[in-house]
Amino acid sequence: MKVLLLDSIRSMQNVGAIFRNCDGAGFEKIYLTWFCPTPPRGEISKTALSSENSIDWEYYKNPEEILKVLKNKWFKIYSIELDDTAIDYKDLFKNTPEDICFVLWNEVKGVDNKILDISDEIVMIPMLGNKESLNVSVAAGIVMYATV
Repeated sequence: MKVLLLDSIRSMQNVGAIFRNCDGAGFEKIYLTWFCPTPPRGEISKTALSSENSIDWEYYKNPEEILKVLKNKWFKIYSIELDDTAIDYKDLFKNTPEDICFVLWNEVKGVDNKILDISDEIVMIPMLGNKESLNVSVAAGIVMYATV
C-alpha cells in the first residue's frame, strides 16, 4: 500500500494538487495532520478535480501518532527533505518496498526533527538551479511517480 502523510501544508491548492497526484500515481490514502485543510473545501476541489472523493483520507492532529502505527504495520517511512544524510530519490526507488509512506511538510519549515527520527530514510530531490526546493505538490508528484 502506498500512502502519504501531509503535515502542516496550509495551502488548499497544494493539498488538492496532491490528491490529484495520488490518484494518478496509484497512491491509496492521504493522512492530513496538524494545520492541513481537509475536504470538502472548494479550494481543494479546484485543483483535486474530484480526486478528493476517490482517494481515502484521514485527519490526525499528531503526525507522530499515525507514523508509529504505520511503522508497526511494517510500512517504510520516507521523509522528503533536504538534509546532509538524504538519499537521492532516483537511487532509493529502484527497489521500492510494497508498503511505503512519504512524509511531506510545509515548504517553509521543512520536516520536523521528531518526524525525521521516526523515518527509515530521508529522501531528497536534487536542485540544479538557485532555489533550494520545489513546490510541495510538485515534489510529491516526482517521488510518487518514481515508485510506479
